Amino acid sequence: MATFVEVHPDNPQPRSVAQIVDRIRQGALVAFPTDSGYALGGRLDDRDIKDRIHDIRRLDDRHHYTLLCADFAQLGQLVHIDNSVFRAIKAATPGPYTFILPATKEVPKRLLHAKKKTVGVRTPDHTLSRALLAGLGDPMLVSTLLLPGEEQTPTFGWDVKEALDHVVDIVIDAGDVGTEPTTVVDLSGDEAVIARRGAGDPTPFE
Repeated sequence: MATFVEVHPDNPQPRSVAQIVDRIRQGALVAFPTDSGYALGGRLDDRDIKDRIHDIRRLDDRHHYTLLCADFAQLGQLVHIDNSVFRAIKAATPGPYTFILPATKEVPKRLLHAKKKTVGVRTPDHTLSRALLAGLGDPMLVSTLLLPGEEQTPTFGWDVKEALDHVVDIVIDAGDVGTEPTTVVDLSGDEAVIARRGAGDPTPFE
């Protein structure tokens, strides 16, 4: 059964955050709230995390996994950002956007899109997510918690626990969250492509 942890939405208790971070370092898969609904996440360098997310969401080989970053500087270490889109990405960071970009050598090859050698990156504008990243000191491998057949992410932690009690290690509740996933912008080609419309305004990239 998953451990259920309730934290304050605006001021997450440091002790609770530290305990969760320790579990993540030990290989825990966590379901946690972000600025665009719930996400699944864990250590970037843990091979099992990708496989577990893949199985829960029943993903195919075309799926772009996302690296959750603490800030723009950390994001810039993982992907190549062309000068033409630098300002637009920086202006939208942090926020409910996922950007598809060519990966640097810092990203394990197993996390890249098989054909494009790209990866998703984003920086959340959410207190708990940022607290976890700060405690961990490294990016996290994450995926929006969209279960097969669903178009929206869960709103409440207890719903997540009921659905995923035996396949995740920790479920974090930090109050109500939105149900719209991130807006996904593919910037790996010559022109920006809105791959998914979600919580972020796509207008700056159209």
